[in-house]
Amino acid sequence: MTEVYNFNPGPSPIPAPVLKKAKEEMFNYENSGMAVMEMSHRSPLYEKIHYQAINQLKELLSVPDDYEVLFLQGGASLQFAMVALNFLPENKEAAYVLTGSWSEKAAKEAQTLGNVTTLATSESNQFKHIPEVDLSKVTEKTAYIHLTSNNTIYGTQWSSFPKEPAVPVIIDMSSDILSRSIPWNDVDMIYAGAQKNAGMSGVTIVIMKKSLLESANDKLPPSLSYKQHASKDSLYNTPPTAAIYITSLVTDWIKGLGGVEEMQRLAKQKADLIYSVIDGSSGFYTGHAEPEARSKMNITFKLTNENLEKEFLTQAKNTGFIGLNGHRSVGGCRVSTYNAVPLNHVEKLKSFMETFMKKNA
Repeated sequence: MTEVYNFNPGPSPIPAPVLKKAKEEMFNYENSGMAVMEMSHRSPLYEKIHYQAINQLKELLSVPDDYEVLFLQGGASLQFAMVALNFLPENKEAAYVLTGSWSEKAAKEAQTLGNVTTLATSESNQFKHIPEVDLSKVTEKTAYIHLTSNNTIYGTQWSSFPKEPAVPVIIDMSSDILSRSIPWNDVDMIYAGAQKNAGMSGVTIVIMKKSLLESANDKLPPSLSYKQHASKDSLYNTPPTAAIYITSLVTDWIKGLGGVEEMQRLAKQKADLIYSVIDGSSGFYTGHAEPEARSKMNITFKLTNENLEKEFLTQAKNTGFIGLNGHRSVGGCRVSTYNAVPLNHVEKLKSFMETFMKKNA
């Protein structure tokens, strides 16, 4: 069997040591005779997993004491609606920064629930850059600012977030959580599906300032209320126990490697390997994102023509490189270098790209 080098954009690889430990204990957790997914979510055995995952997220991301950590379901996509349901009253408007498909989808869902304005957008440039945000456009009517920190389809990423805005900032960090530090002084809430950097699909991580939580809408069905989930420590209903267990193992793994700072260093090292091939290819490979906006999680590029691109993807797949196709909406190629992608896999892909270029330039 050909060795597989998994560069899928999500769900993405889970660290090999995490899979090994899960195989050893997940189906007979602490010799209880029960698999993790069989336990009562009210039992002390599961609660140990639950609170360990919460506490390790707090530690790794240096979450201040005045923030709440929640485990929810429905993916980041449900958060598009929950954010507006909880924080967008009738007499206010939400300001969205549009940097790609996911931020557009977030704004579209919010529009069905209230007034939405576009604070900034890079659409006219095919989402190749991160737009400048003019905070003077933020008024008393602005309920919150929403942005997407990393754009998986177009391969751009915010290098820093707006400083000291006058209203809450809410960030979808689904594709770069646990790969970078978070400036909590400038961020009131983040949310992220776990399946790229924080575990497996099924659980969504939400971290929000308690003062923001207190302002949430009181007149919602409990299942859609952040206040309700926070009051029950994310145990209002049965949580995705297996997914939270995997997140607890992933946070263990990151902590053992040196924390988020080490993930951030490795993210840059891995991304730089692929960008160096693109930049040194004399146009054989053409990156989509402008250099100052390049993502360290998703590297997007095209080849000189469509036939060559198809051949590249075919040969890559036959060699064991999985998930290099660009998103169906834009085409091209995409290399996703999330936390669990080993450095040596990226080195092998770099070598493959260089060899293919030499043979076909």
